[in-house]
Amino acid sequence: MSPRKVVLAYSGGLDTSVILRWLIESYGCQVIAFCADLGQGEELLTIRDRALKTGASQVFIEDLREEFVRNHVFPMLRANAVYEGGYLLGTSIARPLIAKRQVEIALRERADAVAHGATGKGNDQVRFELTYAALAPQLGVIAPWREWDLNSRSTLLAFAERHGISVPVTAGRPYSTDRNLFHVSYEGGVLEDPWAEPPEKMFLLTNSPESAPDVPVYVEITFQSGEPVAVDGKALGPVELLDRLNRLGGEHGVGRVDLVENRYVGMKSRGVYETPGGTILHAAHRALESLTLDREVLHLRDSLVSRYAEMIYYGYWFAPEREALQRFIDETQTEVTGTVRLKLYKGNVIVAGRRSPRSLYRADFATFEADQVYRQKDAEGFINLQALRLKIRALRGRGPEGQGTPTP
Repeated sequence: MSPRKVVLAYSGGLDTSVILRWLIESYGCQVIAFCADLGQGEELLTIRDRALKTGASQVFIEDLREEFVRNHVFPMLRANAVYEGGYLLGTSIARPLIAKRQVEIALRERADAVAHGATGKGNDQVRFELTYAALAPQLGVIAPWREWDLNSRSTLLAFAERHGISVPVTAGRPYSTDRNLFHVSYEGGVLEDPWAEPPEKMFLLTNSPESAPDVPVYVEITFQSGEPVAVDGKALGPVELLDRLNRLGGEHGVGRVDLVENRYVGMKSRGVYETPGGTILHAAHRALESLTLDREVLHLRDSLVSRYAEMIYYGYWFAPEREALQRFIDETQTEVTGTVRLKLYKGNVIVAGRRSPRSLYRADFATFEADQVYRQKDAEGFINLQALRLKIRALRGRGPEGQGTPTP
């Protein structure tokens, strides 16, 4: 492949800064640097200058926070998606959106190819490239980590020094991070030992439970058809709502997860995550569903949650099976409307109350006091019918009267 113009998913870190210059030297092409603003904050302040100094012909920095939360995070939360019991998929859900916008820029700017900085060991290469394939299969794909001989951090730093590439100094943070409005992830470096406790100074969003306030705080979250729309009675847009819950949860030590997970490529890796707002929303959503969803609908949906989470983790956001499953999930959410009250205390999210105009909970049926709507004697026939197959199984081999040998 001899591309004339390449759009690079650019973060401004060591890897993508080196990749930008390497693409120019290896292919003699123009490189357009694209950075998606998903809530990284001050990390973006020097991105444009850094990319231009490294040789980018153009730089696009686009604010995708609203689209990220509304069209990616919230649909995922409606599904209660959790990977392997702990990971709320903050990095996984961001990659398809970055790749989608990257493709759109490539087509608009008449580029021949797209490039990313994911390594050949990780999940992100799959997430990026499955999105490219789903949306623009005609574009070439360049994955430098699978091509070059710069196979270590020291060789990358040496390349950067030779070419006068300014990269952030990270000697005091011996691990990699990925940040967006939904979470921060940490991996590599000192975290590669699964026995080693993460250093407290590492965390960016959350207080430790030990240093969190000694007095709990209550928060009320209102949902409309499965989507959070208000906090403490105040209507908020998606970005503002998530930002507010991030700050509140972070103050009270909510949302830390330390997980050894199974990567799609087959190896295990250790990831540490902070997802304060997402953890609060997940707990609130499940509490409201317990009040509003039919039992069989709830159980059927829950049986599909792990599969849905895998689709996101593996990179199949734009695959037909994920889109079909999303339509089913969204149909289950039409009645998930109401308010949940939570208590946040030293890393814990405790459900303190829930109410809904669409509630299926009926105190007149559920009460332990005297009632006029439920005949307890009916339960006898119900139990007998449910037990029939178990009785027959127990009688197997005992003969027609329950004794002796069975009849032929």
